[in-house]
Amino acid sequence: MNILITGGASGLGLATAEAVEKEGWRALVVDVREPDQRFDHVTADLADRGQAERAVRELAERAGGLDGVVTAAGIDACGRLEDVPADDWERVIQVNLLGTAAVVRAALPYLKRTRGKVVTCASTLGLRPLSDASAYSASKFGVVGFTRGLAVELRGEVGVTLLIPGGMRTGFFDGRPEQYKPGPEAGLNDPAHVAQTVVFALRQPAGCEVRELVVCPSTETSWP
Repeated sequence: MNILITGGASGLGLATAEAVEKEGWRALVVDVREPDQRFDHVTADLADRGQAERAVRELAERAGGLDGVVTAAGIDACGRLEDVPADDWERVIQVNLLGTAAVVRAALPYLKRTRGKVVTCASTLGLRPLSDASAYSASKFGVVGFTRGLAVELRGEVGVTLLIPGGMRTGFFDGRPEQYKPGPEAGLNDPAHVAQTVVFALRQPAGCEVRELVVCPSTETSWP
């Protein structure tokens, strides 16, 4: 199977690409940064719809089609609304929500041919917001609504799974002020474990769908 993964250069995206390869499938990576060279990839900024669409089409054509898409790319801009530069705030929406929609839209012609699957990546903060995370929560609330609507639109044609992960041990928190970094008590999940749930959803036969997956540390403070 050919599985396209956004954000595949690091974090959950990289863990998913590695898990896909262990299944004997082909990982196709889209990221703003160069991923591990063993992956077939195209670099693209998902905030730019044209770049996102071209990357999907190029990889799909190169691989001879798509059987699945996993939209794991995501960014954040921490702080109170009045303190976060407007361009930074809006870029979170552009990458996390609009980039997700652009990738899925471009992939649909290929996925419909194979009755493939889409796995979108929201967050527990897409269900329960926290202070100083309005951009991230807005984007992930949007991913939740987008994915649930997509599942209704595509039923019987393309499988749709909404992944709602809690905190993971990735570079996502690097470079943040200390106040926005998880403490040692957070008990974050290994992204490789979360990636296994993505593979589980992708592995289901046509017509059998895992609609939503909440995967979080047992001590997760933002769930339920």
